[in-house]
Amino acid sequence: MSAQDFSFQNLTPDLILDAIESLDVRVDSGLLALNSYENRVYQFRLDDNERYVAKFYRPERWTKAQIIEEHTFARELQEAELPVVAPTLFDGKSLHEFQGYWFSLFPSVGGRQFEVDNLDQIEWMGRLIGRIHKVASTKNFAHRPDISIVAYLNEPRERLANSSILPHHLQHPFMVILEQVIEETVSQYNTNDTQIRLHGDCHPGNILWQDGPIFVDLDDCRQGPAIQDLWMMLSGDRQQQLLQIDTLIEAYDEFHHFDHKQLAQIEPLRAMRMVHYMAWLDKRWQDPAFPAAFPWFGEDKYWENQILALKEQLSSLREPPLSLQLQI
Repeated sequence: MSAQDFSFQNLTPDLILDAIESLDVRVDSGLLALNSYENRVYQFRLDDNERYVAKFYRPERWTKAQIIEEHTFARELQEAELPVVAPTLFDGKSLHEFQGYWFSLFPSVGGRQFEVDNLDQIEWMGRLIGRIHKVASTKNFAHRPDISIVAYLNEPRERLANSSILPHHLQHPFMVILEQVIEETVSQYNTNDTQIRLHGDCHPGNILWQDGPIFVDLDDCRQGPAIQDLWMMLSGDRQQQLLQIDTLIEAYDEFHHFDHKQLAQIEPLRAMRMVHYMAWLDKRWQDPAFPAAFPWFGEDKYWENQILALKEQLSSLREPPLSLQLQI
């Protein structure tokens, strides 16, 4: 399989079923494709009505050691009685190979959507992330990457500068504001902050709600500052965000100390995510699933809006960071 083959074109239904059945698991239903762009994920049912999810990893994205380290982290959290979905073990292994594809099976869980404007749920999330970080901070990843300037800004800048998707007549104004955002972000991002193991992509879509929150995806777990697992739950205007972050951190501190200096990293991390996301779409554009799911990526309007968004982000970077001391 070519390292440049992002299409999963060889991942046929028959291959998926054969891979699952290679673990002596018998599928008693059809395969329901779930919403996932980076990997390919399918829900199925066994003859006892138990539901599972099969996850096939995108070739060449992670090494075998990196995927196993993700699984080990998930099991470590689960063994600490934290609501994290970990892969099922077969003959003591969580990662399996079939005809060139790495895959895993997970128990299927359901739930409601996390409500970003619900302070009770935000408080619960603060406690949970504090508990997760208490476990996560006991050791470092050996194989998973860091949230770094190189990976989130420098490499994306190079890709976007050479993108065939970015309209030619918008390339100059886009790159001008992109360079300004990157320069400001680099000057503010503190690589000396304590780095711990993180969920890494802690947005509402990766949280299910039953009697409380459940984390269902550690695919982007990395090493980085604790604030990375908190800031994506903020929404609304500055005053609303102050109330939300105060609620999160007060609950977080019940289980693990939070360094308030990391509040200054929210806008740099937001900028890094914006730049990384655009480059990710460009990198995956040869996968037919991406033009189908993100047809606006190649349109002038999208890039015009990104120029405006980057200008707004530059303004946010130049404002005083959120500080809980501003509250009465």
